[in-house]
Amino acid sequence: QLQLVESGGGLVQPGGSLRLSCAASGFTLDKYAVAWFRQAPGKEREGVSCFSNGRVTKYADSVKGRFTISRDNAKNTVYLQMNSLKPEDTAVYYCAADPSHFRLCLAWNAGSWGQGTQVTVSS
Repeated sequence: QLQLVESGGGLVQPGGSLRLSCAASGFTLDKYAVAWFRQAPGKEREGVSCFSNGRVTKYADSVKGRFTISRDNAKNTVYLQMNSLKPEDTAVYYCAADPSHFRLCLAWNAGSWGQGTQVTVSS
């Protein structure tokens, strides 16, 4: 059974940092494209970053230079390091995986999703 479990969310002040983790079970992440999405209240889900074929494929313009996606194959885990956080980064963050680079990193759609972790940026 494919499963993705996010952790690391929380409350942080503007300018602070958080690192989100997404642990996979039931499948091997290095054979999949993996991505982070977020959804703020009242807004549509937004693709944040995608990692495929051993390299980062893209970042949303709103997070470029501040967020970094990475993957640890030995731990079967993908991370999202978030620096210089802003109140507009407040959202539920989801990780996702799909065997298709095109479906996930180009179409921003996925076959497997985590349950999400809340990130709140506020003073």
